[in-house]
Amino acid sequence: MSDTFGRMETEFRAKRAAGRKLLVPYLTGGLAGWQDAVRAAAAAGADAIEIGIPFSDPVMDGPVIQQASQMALEQGATPVSILQEARDLDVGIPLAVMTYYNTVHHAGHERFAAQLLGAGIVACIVPDLPLEESGPWCVAADAAGIETVMLAAPTAPDERLPRVAARARGFLYSVGLLGVTGERAALASTASALARRLKAITDVPVLVGVGVSNAAQAREACEVADGVVMGASVVRRMLEGGPDAVGAFVAEVREEISH
Repeated sequence: MSDTFGRMETEFRAKRAAGRKLLVPYLTGGLAGWQDAVRAAAAAGADAIEIGIPFSDPVMDGPVIQQASQMALEQGATPVSILQEARDLDVGIPLAVMTYYNTVHHAGHERFAAQLLGAGIVACIVPDLPLEESGPWCVAADAAGIETVMLAAPTAPDERLPRVAARARGFLYSVGLLGVTGERAALASTASALARRLKAITDVPVLVGVGVSNAAQAREACEVADGVVMGASVVRRMLEGGPDAVGAFVAEVREEISH
């Protein structure tokens, strides 16, 4: 473990120390207008942006993000084109990508890490890459200065969590509930419970994602966690109302979790 953190973790730790709750919206890369949506979210108070790289078989994504991914693919989006477009994003906050391991493997670990670096991306989330198999990618990512965000599931036994936390860079993604992403009527009880377990064993920033659907749920999650990742609720607004709707929603959540 290096004694210096990457850009995202450095900023997140500083903001947490200053009493700020962290807000990371997820947007599907390659959708028409996605760069403007990233800019709108950043201007509205996001602390980082998670850019989804569309994939034909997205195991973690529910219907809204699947629909957005399908639209982006139909519009010709590829990992390379999205990273090319990301180069133009000068938003002043860290950018992460979320992608499936097939994309990483296809490019090659070192090459993919270099592509991220060249695009101004500082962190990477690979939800289908388990801790036990993450070594080769993590070594390549660490060498390139790319922070690999690890996911912790609510079903993980206590003895496993410290190992996941030790490998995490940037932040620790506390998966709010089992199942795919999507909006839900209430924050799952598992979300706060897992965040509490993680906060007890690590100093890495802990953010709750999957099933955080609105400003009130974000505030509830932030009572335990250091912040939230919001995906389906952001992408739905992108699909329905474009970048302006994304900015308005991010501003609403920011206001709610700042009290």
